Amino acid sequence: MRKRLFDQPLLILLIGIAGLSMYLPAIHATVQRSHSEARAFFYAGTLTLTIVTLVAIAMAAQPRRRSSLRNLAALMAAFTLLPLILAVPFHDALGTTSFLNSYVEMVSSLTTTGATLFDPARLSPTLHLWRGMVGWMGGFLIWVAASAILAPLNLGGFEVTATSEPGQGETRFTQGGLADPQQRIIRVTAQLLPIYTGLTLALWLMLLILGDPPLVALIHGMSVMATSGISPLGGVQDAASGLAGEMLIALFLLFGLSRLTFSSDTITTARRGIQHDPEFRLGMLLALGVTVLLFLRHYLGAFQVSATSDMLAPLRALWGSFFTILSFLTTTGFQSAYWEAARSWSGLETSGIILMGLALMGGGVATTAGGVKLLRVWALYLHGLREMDRLVHPSSVGHSRSGSSRIARKGAFFAWIFFMFFAVSLMFLSLAFAALGSTFEQAIVLSIAGLTTTGPLVGTGSVAPVLLIELGQSAKLLFCAAMVLGRLELLAFIALLTSSFWRD
Repeated sequence: MRKRLFDQPLLILLIGIAGLSMYLPAIHATVQRSHSEARAFFYAGTLTLTIVTLVAIAMAAQPRRRSSLRNLAALMAAFTLLPLILAVPFHDALGTTSFLNSYVEMVSSLTTTGATLFDPARLSPTLHLWRGMVGWMGGFLIWVAASAILAPLNLGGFEVTATSEPGQGETRFTQGGLADPQQRIIRVTAQLLPIYTGLTLALWLMLLILGDPPLVALIHGMSVMATSGISPLGGVQDAASGLAGEMLIALFLLFGLSRLTFSSDTITTARRGIQHDPEFRLGMLLALGVTVLLFLRHYLGAFQVSATSDMLAPLRALWGSFFTILSFLTTTGFQSAYWEAARSWSGLETSGIILMGLALMGGGVATTAGGVKLLRVWALYLHGLREMDRLVHPSSVGHSRSGSSRIARKGAFFAWIFFMFFAVSLMFLSLAFAALGSTFEQAIVLSIAGLTTTGPLVGTGSVAPVLLIELGQSAKLLFCAAMVLGRLELLAFIALLTSSFWRD
């Protein structure tokens, strides 16, 4: 096989960026007078940049064929091999854990899953900063890859709106001088980096004004934009910004519902506004609908509750439900400080099932959110309406409904195919986790948390939190595979494995 994953300019570039980013934690550790951590990040960054430079020089004269499939292979390698490099300074700086645990932590961060093996108090501020940075960079990588790599191949949810089969066509995105995959990546990066960075800095400054410490505000800002759920406190429920901070975070979580909230680079039809986008409307309908149902459960006599003189308790319960539901729908996984009050108000004991269901639906296509994606759910919903119409009018040949213009003729078919692949993946992963010693409940939670990239589910999806640090080595590696599979989706792996990439 002449083509190798390491022979990829994109992968080499990503490794170089990873090495360069290690200098920021090194500077932070130096300011904190943690010289051992500073040396770990400085030496790792310098060594990485040196090796990348030598490899780039050695490969500079070699001719390369440029294609989106090669970039897709590099993207797959990035999520599996890049954490090996990212884990080196983390392992050396922590010094009290195995390299495998460090690798799992970096895979979780890079895929924006946010599941952690360590108690927040065990990690230093510099290591928390590194986790947040890796998650933030992983989120931006998905922003760029969605438009520059997945969209031209009709993958990642774009198969629902495409006219050709997944992994085949590039017709819609090879116009206007964007036929070269490398040029497409450069153009998309230049377009999205100011938006991504600006939104992160804006959220950081506002959380800082609301009372969060600088490091906490920065990590929470990066986690919200990347929907990673990474927090140095274990969650935003313990943040000093309080209710105002949660409201601000909820506003920025809306970017995980639809790509139209921050860019129109993947829309080829006339843009009618976010209020007409089916993904955004469906996401808000789910968030508000589930919140209202939980709130009304208190009044529908589902359980007995003692009277309370606190007039603000209903409002706290309402907000706690909405924030947590929106957070898990975007696969971020933050819980509101009033979520426990919301559970008590509604009498809900099995909240993990609802949260897992929301994470399974996921956020918008080409956003940092994981899950099945709202556009696929919308396509299946429209198909269901169409089938019911045909029961009444068997001879009808078509229909026009709001949002259906974004769905291709075979969109519902591809959405159903993906849903079946997702269900089969969930089944096999659950069986594998169970075979490796996990209970049935733990296996389901681990599988859903990995496939939807919603790491906080390991602590909230079941009655007893799943402790990743206690899993065996095989189970940890399987969880890494689930996170990478959930980030790239099975259709991307199938398209790559069945292509001519490996035969050239």
